[in-house]
Amino acid sequence: MDIIKELEQKMTSLVEFLRQELMGVRSNRPSPRLVEDIPVEVYGQRMTVRQVGAISIQPPSSILISVWDKDVVNTVAKAIESSNLNVVANTDGTTIRINLPALTDERRQQIIKMVKKEVEEAKIKVRSLRDDENKRVAREAEEGNLTEDEKFKLKEQIQEVVDRGNKELDQLLEKKIVEINE
Repeated sequence: MDIIKELEQKMTSLVEFLRQELMGVRSNRPSPRLVEDIPVEVYGQRMTVRQVGAISIQPPSSILISVWDKDVVNTVAKAIESSNLNVVANTDGTTIRINLPALTDERRQQIIKMVKKEVEEAKIKVRSLRDDENKRVAREAEEGNLTEDEKFKLKEQIQEVVDRGNKELDQLLEKKIVEINE
């Protein structure tokens, strides 16, 4: 039934959203996601770093930003330095280099705690989705659109989708914790 397909789509988009969010979380591995959404005030508009330059990674721990307009390089550098990354942006012509310092154990624990909180919030959304779909099934059954057997079968399928979603969320969390501790 389309109740299950809709739930699977919602679950997939929820997991994918969290995956994207976690990519932007700092680990010992540099990622363009760390800086691409930092807001920058240029040309009288609010833009993101991604909109004013090309972002690349220079292993093992540097992020390079090639700003397209040399007049806004310092503005972009200041925006990066004032973000919550706690990094220094070194400018050289139209290039900004960010050297990511190694994470301290204390900072790692803070980041892991934050990641766990984000995953837990996603799991709360999953439970909410499950509750909404179960109510929908109960309504359909009350209206006579479903038999008791169909109702129980749908509820089981809903729980299977929820379990798969929670398993994916747990895998994302484990993977991110390993990445942070590298």
